[in-house]
Amino acid sequence: MLSLFSFSDLDTGTVNIPYADKITHFSFYLIFSVLGCLFVRERTQGRIKLGKAVLIILFVAIAYGIFIEAMQYIATSNRMAEIGDVIANTLGAIVGVRLIKWYFSKERPLKWKI
Repeated sequence: MLSLFSFSDLDTGTVNIPYADKITHFSFYLIFSVLGCLFVRERTQGRIKLGKAVLIILFVAIAYGIFIEAMQYIATSNRMAEIGDVIANTLGAIVGVRLIKWYFSKERPLKWKI
């Protein structure tokens, strides 16, 4: 829900970080995809294979990112949909699932199966 609110009137002082909104989008979707994969693992007790869980979460994250941008375009008058946000969301989700795949890889002692 917070993603539909505009914080443009918020006084942030003189700090100006280039592309801060894209960094925020990337970070949010990275965390979203990592936690989503861990949720699927816990919820299914590892019965869903890692590859399938990663694809499910990647699809959900990308679809959610596109949905939010579409809602900003359709349902609000003070927000803009940006393709850059969709790209940052998608890249964050991809990096997140790649981290999960690495974390549960054969080289690491942790296994996907519980």
